[in-house]
Amino acid sequence: MVTLTAENANQLHITLRDAVVKCSERCLYQSAKWAAELLSSLPHPAQLSPGLDRTDEDSQMFDGRPDEAVPIIVASNDDPEEATLEAREANKYLLAKSYFDCREYDRCAGVFLPTNLPLGPVSASTSPLSTKLLSPALSRAKGKAKRSQAYGRQQEQLPQISQRSLFLALYAKFMAGEKRKDEDSEMILGPADGGPTVNKELVRIAGILEEWLREDGTRGQPNLRSQGWLEYLYGIVLAKGKNDDDARKWLIRSVNIYPYNWGAWQELSGLLGSVEILDHVLPLLPSNLMTLFFAVYANQEFYQSTEAVHNHLSELQRIFPESQFLKTQRALLFYHSKDLEEAESIFAAIVRSDPHRIDSLDHYSNILYVMGTRPKLAFLAQLASSTDKFRPETCCVVGNYYSLKSEHEKAVVYFRRALTLDRSFTSAWTLMGHEYVEMKNTHAAIESYRRAVDVNRKDYRAWYGLGQTYEMLEMHYYALFYHQRAASLRPYDPKMWQAVGSCFSKMDRPIESIKAHKRALIAGSYYDQSSSFGSSTAPGAGAMDPDTLYQIALMYEKLQDYDEASAYMELVLDQEAGAGADDAESLGQGGGGSGGVGVTPTTSKARMWLAKYMFSRGGPEGLARAMKLANELCQDGVEVEEAKALVRDLRARMEGGDSPGA
Repeated sequence: MVTLTAENANQLHITLRDAVVKCSERCLYQSAKWAAELLSSLPHPAQLSPGLDRTDEDSQMFDGRPDEAVPIIVASNDDPEEATLEAREANKYLLAKSYFDCREYDRCAGVFLPTNLPLGPVSASTSPLSTKLLSPALSRAKGKAKRSQAYGRQQEQLPQISQRSLFLALYAKFMAGEKRKDEDSEMILGPADGGPTVNKELVRIAGILEEWLREDGTRGQPNLRSQGWLEYLYGIVLAKGKNDDDARKWLIRSVNIYPYNWGAWQELSGLLGSVEILDHVLPLLPSNLMTLFFAVYANQEFYQSTEAVHNHLSELQRIFPESQFLKTQRALLFYHSKDLEEAESIFAAIVRSDPHRIDSLDHYSNILYVMGTRPKLAFLAQLASSTDKFRPETCCVVGNYYSLKSEHEKAVVYFRRALTLDRSFTSAWTLMGHEYVEMKNTHAAIESYRRAVDVNRKDYRAWYGLGQTYEMLEMHYYALFYHQRAASLRPYDPKMWQAVGSCFSKMDRPIESIKAHKRALIAGSYYDQSSSFGSSTAPGAGAMDPDTLYQIALMYEKLQDYDEASAYMELVLDQEAGAGADDAESLGQGGGGSGGVGVTPTTSKARMWLAKYMFSRGGPEGLARAMKLANELCQDGVEVEEAKALVRDLRARMEGGDSPGA
């Protein structure tokens, strides 16, 4: 258990303040905001040490000086050489940063880097990593070999500047490339939209970073003077070039050198393709609070709402009790475990405490959409629009509101607007795919879902949406592949396995269908048993899903195993009064017992199947059982006409001599 003392809190204050300054100096404003919010949620050391004599800030004795000697404007540097370089170029750095803040990225980079820097690697020998990044950007260029050799001779023109200035210049180049990439992109899903375009600055940045990071002369080893920021940028560049393995290595190296750059942790989480890779990466990370933050965040991204993750989150909340980020992670964990009411209550508390916070409101709107609470969703859409209508999260909230009103065309307009603001916003791609499915535009739906999984391969909703869309097109082999991908991401979601079983059934593979549906039954019990953090209070929560049991029975019927089929049909009827009901007389009662689902169309179909099966078997007991089931069908209001016809046939057979007897 993590214990926070006054001394530890004081050190955390200093470290987080330093992180805010260092991230701001490098224009990593999202990371700076994250660290600043975390800092504000940390209790002051005086609150943790009652004996600490702290002068009241409201009194006349308070002289206005800070309690700790922490840098506020410029971060300190322990490296004398770097400190000298930063002091010498302070004026140029302030000029470059002002250009960056004004979004004049090329001017910012031009302050420190000459314009004739190479378009390829600055060394004469091109490495495999740079070659991988070079090919997409310059695939149409002529004379690549000559150009690379010419640029290699200009290696000495790279100026001697501090790491802070080099990072700022290269990051500005990266942002300039991203800006031009967005400008070159066509309209979202328009006639000329051929997919994502390429950042043409990646090759130049990769070449400079690769040369700098191996200045000690050993390939693959970091520069011993490195501060971790250039490794972070190199990891981003490699990730953009789809070189995930090397990107992970450099990002791990970055967080080990400087762990308080939250952007590096987020990038690292995005490169993890499975829980197994996460388990492999965790031992390579530093042993501090940031790794605990990362473990909670990454597990939440993999929908791992386990007791261990909740315990880690509780440890962090004891240190940062007012952290909105941690509260959001808690709400998302409840959302993934289908405890919508608890997730909604946490998000509602966040909105009340910080009504202008837009982060993660798209997830809150998804919860309200699933719950069908239209008034709250309308209020949330109005609140977000009044705060900042040009945020992707706001557009998704408004789009969900129109979708709940069944105005799917308007919803698509807002999801397109979100993607115009940020093409990597996964939720907008997925939600737009849902809208196109509602509009029966399967081609646009498939393309939207594909873009979603291109951005985030962990989004099970997009994989599931692809499977559903291909099922609509009756392309069951494609649908099976995508449903299996969704089930691998959500192995404890019965809906995923039901979809897999349905595909196997339509492909006339009953044995595999039975296995998938039985897996769905096991997955359904997962949420019922996790009462500590994911319990459900909905009616029928303690019963097995009758639709799944019915499908298993039909598959056994297809295999001509009628005994197993009838056994599962009996299980379907048991769910009316709850899985634990033993009294046969309670079957068929409309209200059902504790945890029962009551009479449903599925249970009525099962009762009809059993009645016909008993009728076909004949014999006194079979006919008596068939008559009882048929009479129950006449009372429950479902399949009434067919049930009456069956009763007439049963009476005729009994009167003909095949009587059950007294």
